[in-house]
Amino acid sequence: MKADFKEQLLPVVLFLLLLALPDGYVGWRYVLPSRAFGLGVVWLLPTVATVATFYLFRAGIYHNALLRAFTVLLLCLDLPRLVFVLLQFVLPPEAALLCAAALIAVFVYGFFFGWRRIMVRTAVCESALLPPAFDGYRILQLSDLHLGTYLRNPGFIRKLVRMVNEQKPDLVVFTGDLVNVRADEVLPFLADLSRITAPDGVYSVMGNHDYCEYGMEATAGNRGGDRKGAFAQEPPALRNQRVLEYLEEKIGWHLLMNRHVHIVRKRRREGADESESITLIGVENISRPPFKSMGDLGKAMEGLAAGTFKILLSHDPTHWRRGVLHKTDIALTLSGHTHAGQLKIGRFSPAKWAYHEWGGKYVEDGSMLYVSLGIGGTVPFRFGAWPEVNVIRLVRRQ
Repeated sequence: MKADFKEQLLPVVLFLLLLALPDGYVGWRYVLPSRAFGLGVVWLLPTVATVATFYLFRAGIYHNALLRAFTVLLLCLDLPRLVFVLLQFVLPPEAALLCAAALIAVFVYGFFFGWRRIMVRTAVCESALLPPAFDGYRILQLSDLHLGTYLRNPGFIRKLVRMVNEQKPDLVVFTGDLVNVRADEVLPFLADLSRITAPDGVYSVMGNHDYCEYGMEATAGNRGGDRKGAFAQEPPALRNQRVLEYLEEKIGWHLLMNRHVHIVRKRRREGADESESITLIGVENISRPPFKSMGDLGKAMEGLAAGTFKILLSHDPTHWRRGVLHKTDIALTLSGHTHAGQLKIGRFSPAKWAYHEWGGKYVEDGSMLYVSLGIGGTVPFRFGAWPEVNVIRLVRRQ
């Protein structure tokens, strides 16, 4: 019982206490002495609305509009009010109010403009395992599109596709979270996404959202009987997964479900063409709780020779330290998932509280991890952690 309280109830209790702190302080400091009870009621409204949306989530109601309302309330009202109250213990009330107003301005910018600022970021991966034919090879990584967020802003996706093709990469990879909740979020963007091209193709893996289990029944249904009857009895989440897999293939993306492919190039050597290759490995989502682990790296690497240049697509960057680093000879791992909390100021991001590797390039023991901050999120908000397209250039180390 104590363990359940710590893991489930304690975070909820702390969250509610933090929400209530500004209300209690303002009521005691300002409302009661002045008897301005009408102002007190107005001050309480954001807390009531936030708690209401929070408990709708707890009840299993998952909807994009509800999530956006909760995030706007939390960031633009509740958090600035908490900052205002806390700063009054060290600053004059006017200065505390100014800081809270600046915080509101930051979040308002992130909601209206920040999510539109697509950046192109570059990195270099050096490895002695890289075949000479691939020296200078350019991989473009996309991650975390969350297409359901842009149903009313299709121009954003068209802009993204144009920027991707302008980079002229040799290979394009997508590291998961194509949708928010449902597979049909892809439908309005089929034509645009199919325009993403590269000489060696476009490859993708599944992210935690791509299993379509948020707000849907995820348990297995009755698989017996005829195929039509079995499909009809499949749970919504499983049906959505099947449709999403079909749609990714339809737009020309090759989905790697715990398998690998070889990318082959020829180079001229001693008057003859010689074929050289690198291996691209893709696993289903491998995460820590509360996210599910569906992937199997051992199966994906089955039959691969040691000492060859290997690239792993794995949505969650925690997989690198837990299952790749010091355990395999994979030279480059590409991940996403963290979004850097969609908030980054200088080198600080709240994502660092949850992830050891949360954004950018990490190198250890000859293995490199690159974590993309991704494009979108279930909420259209970005500040500092701008949407990004990542271009990784492979360099052969002599």
